[in-house]
Order: sequence, then C-alpha cells, then structure tokens
Amino acid sequence: MLTAVTITAGRLGRLVGGCLVLGLGVAMLLTADLGSDGYSTLVNGVSIGADIPFLVSNMAISVGFLGLAAARRLKPGLGTLVQIVVVGLTVSWLLTVLDTPGTLVGQSLLLVAALPVLATGIAAYLGTRLGAGPAEAAALAWDPPVPFRWSYSAVQGLGALVGWLLGATIGPGTVAVIVVLGPAVDVAGRVLRLDVRQERG
Repeated sequence: MLTAVTITAGRLGRLVGGCLVLGLGVAMLLTADLGSDGYSTLVNGVSIGADIPFLVSNMAISVGFLGLAAARRLKPGLGTLVQIVVVGLTVSWLLTVLDTPGTLVGQSLLLVAALPVLATGIAAYLGTRLGAGPAEAAALAWDPPVPFRWSYSAVQGLGALVGWLLGATIGPGTVAVIVVLGPAVDVAGRVLRLDVRQERG
C-alpha cells in the first residue's frame, strides 16, 4: 500500500529531476559496456537461470525487494512508481542515442563519469523522501542499523554474486558500483544537504 504524504510541486519536480539524472547515469554505465550494476546482474541472472523474459524477471525481483522492505516497515510511495517509470523510460531512450566508445580508455572514462551521475540522481530522488525504488528500498530497509552507504553496497554485491552464479556476466563496472556507489550517494547527499532515509510506516 502506498504511503500517504504531502506533495508539493517543488518536491515532485525534484523527484522527477533526480530520476532523470539517475536514468542518465544508468544509460552511461550500460553504454560503457564494462559490466552492469548488481541489481541488473541479478535480474539478468534470474532471467537466464529460470529461462524467463528479462521483463518478467525484473518485475518479480522488484516485487520481492519491495516486499522485503515493506516487511521492515519501509513501504513504497509515489517515488517508487516514479523511479521505476521515469528511469526505465530515460534509459530506454538514451540507449538508442548513445554509442559505446571505440577504445577501452573511452569506455573506462565513461564508466568513471557515470558514477557521480548515478550517485547524484539517487541522492536527489531519495532526498524527496517520497519512496524508494526496489534496490534502494532493499538497502534502506536495513538503515538503521546498517548505514545506507554500506547496506547499498551489500545489496549490489549480493545481487551481482547471485546473478553471476546463475549465468550473468560481470565486469569492472559491476565492481565499481558495488565498492563506490553506496559511499558516493552518501557524499552526494551531504553535499546536497539531503537525507536519503525514508519514513517508515
């Protein structure tokens, strides 16, 4: 059940803007072609292992992650829906216009550039405190006692491990997301003066 919150135009604008930035970061990460994030690796691995379409796997894991968060009293909100829709549409469009660099150096630079964009987008949309997407919700469900910067790394790492065991591929980009992104979101939140933790029902 979606949580009831007071929503202003500015707050909604920050939510959509943060999700657009997050979508850009995801598209940059995927275009670098050096490995996806742990959550996407898990979705891909389940799709391969269970021989089901990627979309079905993504929906099942999203529901599972949100259910885990809800069990710890972190319920979905408007931000959950906006994150899923806006990020998905943004990534789908950008992947049709972005090209993977022709050299490893170019790919590496794009990967490095993607990380602060991802961190800023995540901090911005979570900072509206209108609800979290599946991966972020699963991590925030454990904050407290585990700070988000570490619980997010754990979610991404476990997702990558399970996905890899099921047949998905990983790469330097996967490792970078696991190690860097959680702490980077924490830094971005401090710089933007935003609290990424969500209200519990």
